[in-house]
Amino acid sequence: MSAIGSSPQLDKMAVEERRDEIINLVRQNGFVSVEALAQHFDVTVQTIRRDLNDLSHEGRLARYRGGGALPSSVANIDYTARQIMNPEEKEQIAAMVARHVPDHASIFINIGTTTEAVAAALIRHEDLRVITNNLNVAMLLSRHTDFEIIITGGSVRNRDGGVLGQLSLDMIEQFRVDIGIIGISGIDADGTLLDFDYAEIRAAQSIMRYARKTFLVTDHTKFLRRPLVRLASIKDVSAVFTDRQPPPAIAQLLADNGTELHIVRR
Repeated sequence: MSAIGSSPQLDKMAVEERRDEIINLVRQNGFVSVEALAQHFDVTVQTIRRDLNDLSHEGRLARYRGGGALPSSVANIDYTARQIMNPEEKEQIAAMVARHVPDHASIFINIGTTTEAVAAALIRHEDLRVITNNLNVAMLLSRHTDFEIIITGGSVRNRDGGVLGQLSLDMIEQFRVDIGIIGISGIDADGTLLDFDYAEIRAAQSIMRYARKTFLVTDHTKFLRRPLVRLASIKDVSAVFTDRQPPPAIAQLLADNGTELHIVRR
């Protein structure tokens, strides 16, 4: 029922104005949470969720659990925003990956918030040797474990603690490990793995080359994103760990190529 003095046309205009402002806020911040938007507009979280769902269906933003962001092929969402996106899904994926990593194994772990969740899930393991180009992974594991931890050389990317460059590549190539654990920013409809940073892509490619097995860790939102730089095909990894069933074409590609698919049980 419309409030006194209002009309369906005015209500519709108010909704469209709010949604346009939501898009503006997303452009300014990269990611906005449901709670922040509800507070900003003085409306219920249910109203904001409805707005974000409709905007997502219209292709105006990408809907994530907890908020929304603009889809982009050239710029990733800010690291601090990615840290709070889909935390439950990342933890569930990480716990599932940890069950497939044996004690006394050697592993690569690369850059990303999902791979950082995997590192946290590994702290109860025994006698792991971890090589990483992610300072956050190294710090987390050094505080909570007695693992042997090796950080690659290179230049530190300030925004997320990634270590990149030729020195990092040279060091990765000195090892042959049991498992490489990599994240990704997007997956195209044909299974192409995509990311935003060429230097990060090169490091991930080296990890895949020098690991006996490669585990790809990705939440379902990555199947909606189309970054610019190609890493490999999803069929090139040994196993995919995710929280929802992938699109049918990708699931079929994995099955045809013998790539394991592990989905979080709900």
